[in-house]
Amino acid sequence: MAFKIFKEKAAWDMIGTASTMGMHMVSGTLVGLTMGYFLDRWLGTEPWLLLSFLLVGIVAGFKMVIEDSQRILRKQKDEDDDKGV
Repeated sequence: MAFKIFKEKAAWDMIGTASTMGMHMVSGTLVGLTMGYFLDRWLGTEPWLLLSFLLVGIVAGFKMVIEDSQRILRKQKDEDDDKGV
């Protein structure tokens, strides 16, 4: 069965890390958008801070996704090295 593959803890850890990658992208974007919106309203600089912080949030989301994917690849490489593949 296909579920026999996922009995190992390492496989579940990788699935958990992969499932949070989308959340990182969305949360980074939303935090940047929210910060920019409220700073624009407070300082009256519409729409420049919103756009700036939105861009920073998107970049931060991509950075977190890249770090997560590197973590998954590193774990997989370590497992392959332990198995002698």
